[in-house]
Amino acid sequence: MTALTLSTAAAPGLRADAIVIGVVKGAEGPVVAPGAEAVDKAYDGKLAGVLETLGAAGAEGEVTKLPAPAGFKAPLVVAVGLGAEPEKDAGFDAEALRKAAGVAARALTGTKKAAFALPLTDAADAGAVAEGVLLGAYSFDTYKESAAASGRGARAKNGKGPLAEAALLGGKPRDRAYKAAIERATAVVEELNRARDLINMPPNDLNPEAFAAIAQAAAKEHGIKVQVLDEKALVKGGYGGILGVGAGSASGPRLVKLSYTSSKADKHLAFVGKGITYDSGGISLKPAGHNETMKCDMSGAAAVFAAVVAAARLGLEVNVTGWLALAENMPSGSATRPGDVLRMYSGKTVEVLNTDAEGRLVLADALWAASEEKPDAIVDVATLTGAMMLALGSRTFGIMANDEAFRSAVHEAAEEVGEPAWPMPLPEHLRKGMDSPTADIANMGERMGGGLVAGLFLREFVGEGITWAHLDIAGPAFNEGGPFGYTPKGGTGTAVRTLVRLAELTAAGDLG
Repeated sequence: MTALTLSTAAAPGLRADAIVIGVVKGAEGPVVAPGAEAVDKAYDGKLAGVLETLGAAGAEGEVTKLPAPAGFKAPLVVAVGLGAEPEKDAGFDAEALRKAAGVAARALTGTKKAAFALPLTDAADAGAVAEGVLLGAYSFDTYKESAAASGRGARAKNGKGPLAEAALLGGKPRDRAYKAAIERATAVVEELNRARDLINMPPNDLNPEAFAAIAQAAAKEHGIKVQVLDEKALVKGGYGGILGVGAGSASGPRLVKLSYTSSKADKHLAFVGKGITYDSGGISLKPAGHNETMKCDMSGAAAVFAAVVAAARLGLEVNVTGWLALAENMPSGSATRPGDVLRMYSGKTVEVLNTDAEGRLVLADALWAASEEKPDAIVDVATLTGAMMLALGSRTFGIMANDEAFRSAVHEAAEEVGEPAWPMPLPEHLRKGMDSPTADIANMGERMGGGLVAGLFLREFVGEGITWAHLDIAGPAFNEGGPFGYTPKGGTGTAVRTLVRLAELTAAGDLG
């Protein structure tokens, strides 16, 4: 991953391959953002005019490259748009800084060192720029021929690796708050990028057993207690939902429990992740055109895994337990059929009307297991329904909860870290559609409002009196379009930063 440093050096004398500056969209044209004063001065104060001549406006995501002025040791200036000019004395929004830094880092693929002269007014700004750089420089090319030939791991399509080093100008290397902000950004984004790697891995290499082994290795490295329930243990424990979903696959299911504990903690959070390492739909087979990206159906488990490890690395004063419900949903002679009834870990029975509504089945078992420990709150994360994508699009996830105040708190945390989310209801009238003449509940209900129906189903398996929220990340978990901001094509790591922020707020006593 890109190496980060804080630097008090002046831009003209810094040895680097490029100087990154910010440009904002002013009322009368582009305006050079704070942090780039030395660069602007070298252009005789006419840098904004030069950029406008080159077609720059300061719009978000815009990149303009131009030769550095005489006397600079860096040969290139990269001007990146920050969007609308903030109000006087308001400062720049953290997300604008993240996006600008991410766009610049991606534009500098193949570069050894870049200096970022973006607006830094405090340690929080430094942390936002650091996150943006590390998120934007991500690439996944493990399976490319160039990577195999080089023997040096992931490489870009053109054989060039991501930006190797980024110096944040205006930072304070000896300031404790600045150093802490960089260390936090590094820990969180390294784990988020680990989640991206897992989401991007092909399903022939990442089955439930392999995912569990990766989790075990990371847990050992970071002092996290881990427990893996294999097929025999799942049968003995009565985890009918996870077993039912995995019944059609040659790769057996797993339930992984990751426990990070702090001796100073008095609060306990449980995170539960859907980990369908490949989803064919089972007997209710998905139609052509809907299978190609279904390796991403374990994005919820990847986010939970990453968040627990990040909490451990940050040493947060909160106990965090992660539950990874792992299975592969395949059609075969042994697969669960529409019409089958499963007895879940909670003891409830579920009539399976559609085997492609499998995520709620594995989550139900994990939610009940998490509930047995009586945590202060449970948050589950899942690429659960196409209906949520229809409702909120491809960049926003939905939040449902059994407590309105907690739903609002989760929403605020998501927005704070730059993960677009929206609170969704759990209408009671939709529950009746899941009534079954055969079992306690069916895994399908009314077609309209399907994302909300899924949330109501999950609520049935949350222990009484436990605060719970459900994040349906079906839209933003996997980006099938081109990269934007600091978001790459492919796995995004959505929800990792929201979960980490919830853990931080809980540790600080600011979350209920």
